[in-house]
Formats: sequence, structure tokens, C-alpha cells
Amino acid sequence: MEYPIISCIQKVILYETKARFYIVGSNSTESRYRVLKIDRTEPRELVIHDEKVEYNKQEVRNLLTMIQSGNLTPESKKLDSALMKTVSAFGIAGFVRFLEGYYVILITKRRKVALIGPHVVYKIEDTTMMYIPNDTVRQAHHEESRYVKMFQSVDMSDNFYFSYSYDLTHRLQYNMMPTLSTGHQTSAPFYGVRTKPADKFVWNSYLLQKCREVVHPDWLLFLIHGFVDQKNINVYGKSVYLTLIARRSNKFAGTRFLKRGANSDGHVANEVETEQIVIDSSVTFLERTSVTSFVQMRGSIPLYWSQDVTKMVPKPPIMLDQSDPYAGAAGLHFNQVLARYGSPVIILNLVKRRERRRHESILTDEYKATVSYLNQFLPPEHRIRYMGFDMAHISKSKTKNVLVRLSQIAKKCVKQTGFYVHMPRHISKEFWDAPEYKGFQGHKTEWGCLQTGVVRTNCVDCLDRTNTAQFAIGRCALGHQLFALGVISSPDLEFDTDCLKMLEHLYEAHGDTIALQYGGSQLVHRIEGYRKIAPWTAHSIDIMHTLSRYYSNTFSDLEKQIATNIFLGLFLPAEGKPNIWELPTDFYLHNRNVRAVLEHLRFSCSQWWEVPVYRSLPLPYEEEKKKSDSSVVPMKGREECLDSYDEYYRSSEMTSIHELFSYTMSHSVRDYKPKTAKIDSPFTLRVPSESNKDVNSQETNPNISGKDSTSSQTSTCSSESESESSDVDGTSVSDTSEDSTSMVKSKGKDWSASQQKGGVSHMYGPGLHKYSPNHKDTWMYERYVRISDVCQTPPRKEDKAVTRGKIIENLVFPKSVFKLGSSYGVEPPPVNKQDQDIYHHYVSVGHRGPIEPSKKEAQFYNKYLNKFY
Repeated sequence: MEYPIISCIQKVILYETKARFYIVGSNSTESRYRVLKIDRTEPRELVIHDEKVEYNKQEVRNLLTMIQSGNLTPESKKLDSALMKTVSAFGIAGFVRFLEGYYVILITKRRKVALIGPHVVYKIEDTTMMYIPNDTVRQAHHEESRYVKMFQSVDMSDNFYFSYSYDLTHRLQYNMMPTLSTGHQTSAPFYGVRTKPADKFVWNSYLLQKCREVVHPDWLLFLIHGFVDQKNINVYGKSVYLTLIARRSNKFAGTRFLKRGANSDGHVANEVETEQIVIDSSVTFLERTSVTSFVQMRGSIPLYWSQDVTKMVPKPPIMLDQSDPYAGAAGLHFNQVLARYGSPVIILNLVKRRERRRHESILTDEYKATVSYLNQFLPPEHRIRYMGFDMAHISKSKTKNVLVRLSQIAKKCVKQTGFYVHMPRHISKEFWDAPEYKGFQGHKTEWGCLQTGVVRTNCVDCLDRTNTAQFAIGRCALGHQLFALGVISSPDLEFDTDCLKMLEHLYEAHGDTIALQYGGSQLVHRIEGYRKIAPWTAHSIDIMHTLSRYYSNTFSDLEKQIATNIFLGLFLPAEGKPNIWELPTDFYLHNRNVRAVLEHLRFSCSQWWEVPVYRSLPLPYEEEKKKSDSSVVPMKGREECLDSYDEYYRSSEMTSIHELFSYTMSHSVRDYKPKTAKIDSPFTLRVPSESNKDVNSQETNPNISGKDSTSSQTSTCSSESESESSDVDGTSVSDTSEDSTSMVKSKGKDWSASQQKGGVSHMYGPGLHKYSPNHKDTWMYERYVRISDVCQTPPRKEDKAVTRGKIIENLVFPKSVFKLGSSYGVEPPPVNKQDQDIYHHYVSVGHRGPIEPSKKEAQFYNKYLNKFY
């Protein structure tokens, strides 16, 4: 059995003497310790000593006492002054140097934000920087404080995440892939696995550069930058965790107008990988429960292009900086995409196609030509699939709906890439023979399915339009994920349900975070705006966000870009060289191979892909390479570093249930279900019956600009406009219109009816179907629930007692019992003498008004209540 190695450094205390820093790290139970020694007598160099020895609690106390006594001098009269406890923290983020000595960066505050099985994901809340050299050897420099201020302007308490036991730089599919082959067996029954992180998403890679090869791996914490959030979809007491993880690339990173297109290494601006994970949380461990994951990405168009920021205009003109006839930058980029995700790669280009004055369409034409050139050298099954959708043009129309069109595209995309599924037991062939999986691709396995390929979405900024398109794709994927887990009976999810509201809020927060990091403001055009249901105040909010983005891009983006370059180690300050604020441009910092050094040139103008990447298709090459990249440590037993059970449940600690993250997590019933709603199902429409119509029949919300904020939800476009706004290898998006139309027309009543029957798929949970109530128990429970509701409701003044009796007669009278049964979809059992006696008793109760039931009546009622549960 193989298990991920849990870092034993989860608590850190920094002790200080004049000559050294002693960093004592321990695990959560404080049973295992390691000690790091940092020399403070070196003014410029970082000297770290790690003996890679584990201590217990008594041994580390003896060690500190010995250090304390050894540093006593006649001047230090007190023991405390010889060895001072300076900082308590939760980990080391790294080390950095500017023009003087090194600083150590410690994580002083953290907060739980997600649970992925037994693995906890933390968000950094606060950090501190400690200068290592002591004052006697410090060599002051007048520009040091300016560099420190620039470095600290990258707020590490804002959207940086880490985990002690889970590799956040890789997706769930990669982390659950077995590292050992079936033939690789030794005498050790347990193996500890430590995967190699993806450097592309490690934002403190430069900060760990000096210590990565020196210290024990337990000291290393790899931070990602982006967005992580989680919500609990509660399905009649069964919790399903919905998690959204966004990983920003540290390659070609920067701000909106200063980083566009691609660099010479094929890395693109604003590249973000978004993973949507759905887990059945009734079982803690990932390998023993049902888990699904779907990954998509966004990124700037991989061409050499930019915008002239010297002109004070909201939309600077787009310029193609250099000609790339052999698609060198795009070839390098898509080779990386194929290596990480496999094939097919589906491009969803949301850039405008037709304009009165050419602006965005310049990129559209060049992008299509580039993809056509690259596809010449790939077989048909692995070619890049291009989709063009002029989202801005469609959204301006009053008769067309963007979300309906995007739903059609999303359905086709998800079918072509598939999604990751892992079940706790072998999947039968009948599972994939279901009509909902007709035409579904992906690599099928005995335990589920692997996602092969990815949907790559882009607009000009990869912010507003891209986020709405990713929400539409995520909505389609979520339906299939919940269907695969057996939670719902159809993969089509309706708007205005608690489940979709949770997903919409996740993607709104996800979009706001990415927009603030790259564009300087929150989203300008939101999902509800494209749905044409935004309130009239939304337009004024969009104007404020547009002004905020314009101000940030004009006045503060340059400082943010300089700070990012310093934080990522792209610029290294040195004595006698120009400072970073003196450079005319940072082009050469991000394009180090621009001078076309021979070893960096692509050896062929046609073979733009690497041979190992091509041979592994449609599977990702990175997953095949995992066995060689990971380090495997044989263990004699299941040691503490492999015990994820104790790491998660913390049996040695006293915990209050109100402090547990799984309790305080955003909940579908507690936080999203309307107070007046009686049905707890998160898949029930939460709109009044009279308004449960096409949006076209609703009133138009007033808008400051005078434009309509509503339009038809089910309107379709002509075949001519469809062919103009989409291009999928010669296949129109209208191929999926029939499926999408049926999806739009399906109503929420089907959800509530299927959930009220208590029916769940046999794939959901560990054998829940064995304990389902039988036919008679279900019938009896429904009858007595309705009787109880009527009898215990206080009568209104205008109602007569006889009316209440008539209501009960309609509920339980044998003649009308078949009508009641048909409404629930169950045939009633025969009515016996006991049922008739109960009926007459409750009719009399209804005539008299609500009274307190007797003990025998309460027991009889609870008997059927307990049978149902």
C-alpha cells in the first residue's frame, strides 16, 4: 500500500542567539521534532545546517538547554537573554536576499479553507520577515529598504495556499495515480510517496532555491497562488463537498496591459488552471470513497502581441509585435498543454470576430491561422479543436441568450474530454452503457475514468467573458459529476436551484479573485448580467469596477509588475548593476531565450511536439512520468507520517464541533435554502410557480443605460448566425441543440419528485439501497406526515372546524387514498381495520382543532417515522 507522506513540520518556533537562529519544527502532536541551524555571522551568504535527525520531546528540550547554557556570558545575567524565543509560526515560506543579507519568511497565521478527503488545505493569513545577520556584521545599503518594501507589496496573506499532506500544484487525477507498478514489490508492506511539485505553479520556488537541496523535505512548503473555496451540497443529510481550486502560473506572470500573449518559452499571460472537485464525504479517505474531478484552463492567446499603454485610452490598440510564420511560441505552449492534460485540446475563443473597426478580430484571424498550421502535423484524433464564439455580439442581442448557447458548447466539450471518476469498487460495463454517457470520451478504467484533454478558454483579458464561459462548462461538468456519484437521476442541472446558486457564487468569487490579481478590479460583467437577470443597480456597479480597473492599469500596474518580478526572482539585485526601476523594460527578464541561442531553438518547423509527449497521447505525459519523478520510501509499518486518519481526526486533541471546518463550511440547507421552503433538496427550483416560466415572459428590469436586462432563455438563433459564431473543425455547435433544448425545458418538479421518494442511485454511498424503506413503510410515513401537518397547524379565524375535518378526509379516507398514492408515484397498500380506526380518530381531532397527542399516538407515529429513516 502506498500513502502520501505527511510533513512532520507543522509548528515552528524560532530561537535566537547572537551567532545563530535555531528553528525547531514539530508535528501537530509534538511527538517528532527537527532542528534547523542558521548562521548569523555571515553578512551576505545563507549558511544552513540540517543534521536530518529526528528528536523526541525530551531530547529537544535537552538540546535547547545545552544551547542556552553554552551561550551564557558574564554580560547575560539571565538565561532568557542567552536563548530567546522570537517567533511562533506554522512553516517556512522561504529565504530572500536583496542588497544586504538574507531574510527568513515565516507563516505566522493560517486558516482552513478546504478538505480534500483527509487532507486539509490552508490559506496564509499573515507572514513575518526576519533579518538573519546580526547587527555587528550587517553591511547597510541605502536601497535595501526600497527593495524590501517592493517585495512586501506582494501580499502573501492574499490568496496563497498550502497543505502539509496534499500536492496542490497537481490536479486530483495526478495525485491519485499509483506511483508503484504492480510488478514493483518488496518486503515492505507500506510505502511513503512524496511527489515532485509542478514548478509552474509553485510561487515560492525562488524563495526555496537556496535551501531546497540542503534541508529535509519536511521543511519545504510549496505555495500556490490563486483561489480555493469549498461548499457542502447536502442531499437529505448526505454531504457532497464541492471544491474549486484555481492555480495561477508563475511563468510570464504580471498585470493586465503589461503582460499579453506569450513569451519565447511558450508561457502565456494570465494562465490559470481551474479544477472542480466533487467528493462523497460520507467516507473520509479518497481511495475508499467516490470522487470526481474536472479541469479546465484559461490563458492569453499564445501569439506575440501587446497593447500600447502609453496612450490614455480605456482600450489601447492591439498590435502583433512580431511575425511567427512557424508558430514557434504557440507550438511550445500547446506542447506543454498536451504534456500536462493529454488530448484533445479544445480551444474556446470568445474574442470578437466582426467589428466595424478592427480591434479584437486581429487576434482571431491570426489565432485560427496558427492553429490550422499546427494541426497539419498531428493525426486527426489528437488535433487541436477550435471553437469560435463571439460572446459579446450574442450578449447584445435581445432575442439570443448567451448561457443557452454556452450550455450547448459546454456539453460537447465535456463529452470530448471526459472527467476524472474514481469509485471505491470496480465499475461494471452497464455503468458506461447508460444513455447519458453516449459518446462520452476519456480513458475508461476498472475504477472509473481519466480525463484526457482540456478545454482552454480565452478572450482578450481572460477575465469577464472567460469566467462566465468557464461557469457554463463547470455547470455541465457538475451535472455529470453528481450523476456519476448517483446523487441525481439526470446530468442536467437547472438554474435557480440551491446547487447552481452555490456553483455560481463559487465561480463569481473565483472570477473576482483572478480579476483583482491580473486586472486590478473585480469582474465587470458577471454571470447574472449575461443571464439578463441583473438588477438595475448592477450597471452602476459595473461602471465603478470599470473605473477602478482603468485607474489600476494606468497608475499602479507598473509597481505591481516590478514587485512580481522581484518576488519570483526574475530580477536579482546586485551591487554595481542598474536597479529594477531603472530598466526601460522587463522584456528580457521574461524572454531569456529571445536571442535564439542554438540549444533553445526548435529543431524542426513541423515537429512542434516532443516525442515522449506524442507517444503518450491521449494520456498526459506528466502522469506517465510520475513514477520517475516521485520519491518512494519503504516503511516497515504504517508510521505516523503515513497515518492520515490521526492527522485528520486529531484524536489526541479536544475539539468542539462548532469549531470544525466541516461544520462551519458553507452549507446548502443552512446558507442557501430559503426559510419558507419546505423541501431540502438542493436541486429543487426556488422560484414561485407563477414565475417558473421562460424569462421572456417576465417583466423587464429597469437599467440605467436603458438596455433590457432580461431576454428569452429558450430563444434560438438562425443557422446562419450559428455558423458565424462557432467553428469546431467544420462542425456547427447546433449539433447539440436538441440535447440542450431538452435540458432547458426540463423542470424542477422532476427533481423534487424523485428526491421525495427517497430514491438514490445504487452507486451513491456504501450500500445505501439495502436500507431503503419498503413499500408499505414509505406509504405510511407519507400519510402520517401529512396528517400531522394538518392537525398541528393552528386554525385561522375565518376557517371553520368542519373544513379541517374535510382536509383530513381527503388525506386518509380510503376512497381517495388511491388519488394520493398516484401523486407520490406509489400504489397504496390495502386499508385494514386499524387504519380505519386511526382515520376516524384523526378526523375527530381535525374537527376539534389541534390537541396534544397521547403517548400511544406519539409512539405509533414515531414508529413509522423511524422506519423511514
